Amino acid sequence: MALNNIGGSLNPSKTLTQKFSWINQSDPSIFSSSFCSINVGKFKKELPSLAISASTMSSNEHNRPLSLEALTNNKRRDEVMNAIKSSLTNCLSETHLDSTIPALKSKTRGKVRDIYDCGDYLVLVTTDRQSAFDRILASIPFKGQVLNETSLWWFNKTQHIVPNAVVATPDKNVTIAKKCSVFPVEFVVRGYLTGSTDTSLWTVYRNGVRNYCCNVLPDGMVKNQKLSANILTPTTKAADHDVPVTPDEIVRRGLMTQAEYDDASEKALRLFEYGQNVAMEHGLILVDTKYEFGKAPDGTILLIDEVHTPDSSRYWIAHSYQERFWNGLEPENVDKEFLRLWFKDHCNPYEDKVLPEAPDELVSELAWRYIFLFETITKSTFEITATKEEEQIHDRITRNVSVALSALM
Repeated sequence: MALNNIGGSLNPSKTLTQKFSWINQSDPSIFSSSFCSINVGKFKKELPSLAISASTMSSNEHNRPLSLEALTNNKRRDEVMNAIKSSLTNCLSETHLDSTIPALKSKTRGKVRDIYDCGDYLVLVTTDRQSAFDRILASIPFKGQVLNETSLWWFNKTQHIVPNAVVATPDKNVTIAKKCSVFPVEFVVRGYLTGSTDTSLWTVYRNGVRNYCCNVLPDGMVKNQKLSANILTPTTKAADHDVPVTPDEIVRRGLMTQAEYDDASEKALRLFEYGQNVAMEHGLILVDTKYEFGKAPDGTILLIDEVHTPDSSRYWIAHSYQERFWNGLEPENVDKEFLRLWFKDHCNPYEDKVLPEAPDELVSELAWRYIFLFETITKSTFEITATKEEEQIHDRITRNVSVALSALM
């Protein structure tokens, strides 16, 4: 695939027919389909002011209108692309800190994060693995750093809504967090009728569902339409995939108490509204996202995992949304949706045992989009990690985490 042809495939102009502990120990029991009808200073043990390694952009860059042109054709893109392409073979796909750092007792491998138990703390390493359809699709240069630093920025900005579990950030790919009891529920918040996966709101709506997780949806809506109000569509785990679950089921199955669910759901909706406002100020629409929460030993509900990252969230460019919607065109997106669509076009990502390898051009473009989104939201310049020539990423992380744990313990 030629690079100059990627723009169209990343934001397809498909015409629509308009009708007007941190380790998640999820309950594996079978999902019931019933629905209801209701319309770091120096590794301080206290929560530090989280530092992001990025420099501030100029005021001219702040005021520049956000458009797809800014995403696909600018000098910054060329500069970053050179670093991305030179790093395609040096991604952080796997970690094994439990064999290099004696203090780490065990490892749990998530889709993107490797989680290490360290007594009162968890060491979370955000890798460059790219997941979708409950599978690993590729490794994306700098992705782990982008996700880690994006989350840290949002953790900082949302402490007035909910406290979080962050203790220290010893490496660009690593967060050390307080250990807490994780609720086996993902709080998915949606503002638009969209998506391409089997559990997306548009997919279930297109299949005739009008009552989804206790949210009644009217007939006659079309893909990418704004909902009349933001909604919660929680999910939990069944085997190896996410399944929707109603609030009543969450309480009945003992996943959370009613008080815990009410508290977490209120916080999730407030976080999403705040994220939407910040995104809009920066020329973006925060379309949907997911949050995870844990419970500290003193009963405090904590925000964990990640916040408003391009992995957990869908972002569209705001200024072109309305016109493209009325013309039946897909929104200009700045997330991983185009990679999902590429795999759906080239295989059955849910059933095929072996998936095709994503082209380098798509991998590089996704890496750039993640960095572009970080810079757009934080209004800062992403710092390309300079690892010593003789030192691999894993060695750098081992060194930094070892120093941090020595200070904490």
